[in-house]
Amino acid sequence: MNATNTITRQYGAAIALVSGLYSLISATGGTDMMGSNSGLLMTVLGIIVVIHGVVLLTPYASRLGNASGPLMIGYSLVMLLNQGLVGTTGSMNWGMGGGMGSGMDSGMGSGMTAGMGWDLGMVALAVLMLISGVIMTSRRDTEAGM
Repeated sequence: MNATNTITRQYGAAIALVSGLYSLISATGGTDMMGSNSGLLMTVLGIIVVIHGVVLLTPYASRLGNASGPLMIGYSLVMLLNQGLVGTTGSMNWGMGGGMGSGMDSGMGSGMTAGMGWDLGMVALAVLMLISGVIMTSRRDTEAGM
């Protein structure tokens, strides 16, 4: 395993751990979040992403082979889709009952996000995870053992 491969894995692990922990904290910290579709999805995804990040820091990372980059891309797309649904429906249940949700009632936030339910931190981490996944996938073509 070369140094570039190790650095890429460590970068991917850092992104996965931070994104996964942020998902877990966001999903379990909100009062209405755990009872919602969005909260449950982000809890499950957060657990999976944290486990993936930990595995990337261990010798077992080689067992993931070339799947790590595509997995990170998949995680990021689920995160972005979830945020898009929350933002467009204004509901943590994606418009399937439950009214407008707490995102509409808060009254706080910037003009762009007030009343929308967007979590721009989650969006930013999902974009970083997407970039990390693309980097890991493109490295797969040039380096063995990613």
